[in-house]
Amino acid sequence: MRYLRNPDGIALVTSLMLTLISMTIVMALLYMVTQNIQMSSQQRKYHSAMDASYGGTEIFVKDIFPYVLQNYSTSSMISTVTSNFNNVNLQINTTQECLEKKLTLSTRDWPSECSKTPEPKKSPDMNFTLQASAGNNFVVYSKIVDTVQGNTDQSGLQLEGSGVAESSSISKPMHFPYIYRLEIQGERQNNSAAQANIEVLYAY
Repeated sequence: MRYLRNPDGIALVTSLMLTLISMTIVMALLYMVTQNIQMSSQQRKYHSAMDASYGGTEIFVKDIFPYVLQNYSTSSMISTVTSNFNNVNLQINTTQECLEKKLTLSTRDWPSECSKTPEPKKSPDMNFTLQASAGNNFVVYSKIVDTVQGNTDQSGLQLEGSGVAESSSISKPMHFPYIYRLEIQGERQNNSAAQANIEVLYAY
């Protein structure tokens, strides 16, 4: 019996195995680079939306919401508020009656047509537009989702304490007629994936 001893086949198999291993390493590196690029892009979109949400929250709680609280009982409240904030294209999407109930009644006493779902974009009370330095603008949606009556009424009078010329050792807590929970969402126009939500507890 005669054995054939030809090493050429072994060399071919070895080279094919090394090629396969090299291709696997290259494909794995390409996959990791692609995933990192996608993650960086998603993080950049999220941070942009988060910055817009923070900016929208500042505008809403420091400018728009206090103005609404001062004028909610006037008959032309919606037109007055929207005209005063037309530079951000403010839109009030709920009725004046519903907004007034949300501002003055506990959540359990709201009418059924007043939305209390935690999603700000679903039936928002208000929305406005923030201009972006690059790309599409951001739309900020806001909604009152919970109202709790505070520890006093809206008169602003302190019910305890002493006279002007007297001293008192009574501890006087801060008075808040109402406490509101607000849901705010900033979202890039025409790109719902670029969004961020913020929850605000507002004491009035």
